[in-house]
Order: sequence, then C-alpha cells, then structure tokens
Amino acid sequence: MSDEELIANLNTKVEGENKSQDIQIFTLSTCMWCKKCKRYLDDKNVQYSYIDMDKIQYAQKKQILDFLMATYKERISYPFLICDGKAIVGYNPDKYEKMLKSGAD
Repeated sequence: MSDEELIANLNTKVEGENKSQDIQIFTLSTCMWCKKCKRYLDDKNVQYSYIDMDKIQYAQKKQILDFLMATYKERISYPFLICDGKAIVGYNPDKYEKMLKSGAD
C-alpha cells in the first residue's frame, strides 16, 4: 500500500465550515499539545483530518514516519500538521493563524 493510501485509510475526518485548505495532523491521543491543536482548529471551524499515531500498528506508524521525514525534511514532533503541503511541527498557534489567513486569500 502506498504512503498516501495508508494515510487516507487511517484518517479521521473532522468537518468544519472552513474548507479552503487541506489540513492533515499527525498526533498522539494522550498529547496535551495535540489536543490543543485540534481544539484550535475546532474553535476556528476548520475542516481537517488526523491520525493518532499511538493507536495504529507499529508497521503503519513506521511507514508514515519514514514518509514524513523523507517528504518534509523536518524532525518529528507532535502535533505534526501539514497544510497544503507545508509542515508545522509542534503546537504553534501563531503559525496556525498565518496558515489560516493565507488560505483565505
């Protein structure tokens, strides 16, 4: 299975009125910062998808992590948010705000 197919199969989609951007988050279910990231997007009524990496099989997790490191050349830290092909690593509401504003143009 390709990386994109694996991610699509494991995604949980959260509906929102703001659908102007393609947002994918890789999170841990117990991570306080990941919960804040999701809450931030929920509060802004943004549509996004997420995968709780601690709730998937080890082989799936390894495949996704290898894909993220090769594609985005970033360290892996959670939340790992991808918006329209650009990564934001860690909880950073200032960067999220800029991301949302750039999508409104």
